[in-house]
Amino acid sequence: MRCLVCERFSLSHICFTCQKSLLSPALHKRHILGSIPVYSFYPYDAIEALLLTKHSDVGFYIYSLLAKNSFSKFASEWSYEKDVASLGIDDNSKSGYSHTAVLNRALKSTNITPYFGRLRAQNRYKYAGKSVEERLINPRNFSYLPFEEEEVILVDDIVTTGSTLTEAVETLGMQGKKVILCLTLSDAENR
Repeated sequence: MRCLVCERFSLSHICFTCQKSLLSPALHKRHILGSIPVYSFYPYDAIEALLLTKHSDVGFYIYSLLAKNSFSKFASEWSYEKDVASLGIDDNSKSGYSHTAVLNRALKSTNITPYFGRLRAQNRYKYAGKSVEERLINPRNFSYLPFEEEEVILVDDIVTTGSTLTEAVETLGMQGKKVILCLTLSDAENR
């Protein structure tokens, strides 16, 4: 097959050279609700074409490569005094897989336990490209399923306005859980 980026022959969807040169994370940080850090690994413009594969046949492979180059590396280097849970936001399967579940699975480590299907949106409204006002008028209305850990890392692919992460933090807070940080592949604010 050919590398999706440089079009050279590759045994992977993105060749090792392109992964090393183009997919080396550069952390960007912002906050939601005043104090909760949201870390993003890539500028949106740098991986926009790759993000748009999420509902295609190659999306699973692309998201797996992105997760390996960012979330897995983060998990192997991050330390914390307690065991924490990680939750993918709305990890429903679309196009045969859940892109947030792929990212979340990459966080498995000695003190991070990924959970699946614990925070799911009940509202099927399409948020892509919508304004802050439209997002606020149409909340996700997350359902929650219990898990043991008290502290949580939230996982999503893109943060735009922060409204989805904020609603997820509030939902978990009502259950006595504390979100200590959020991780996303990309921040649309970081263009």
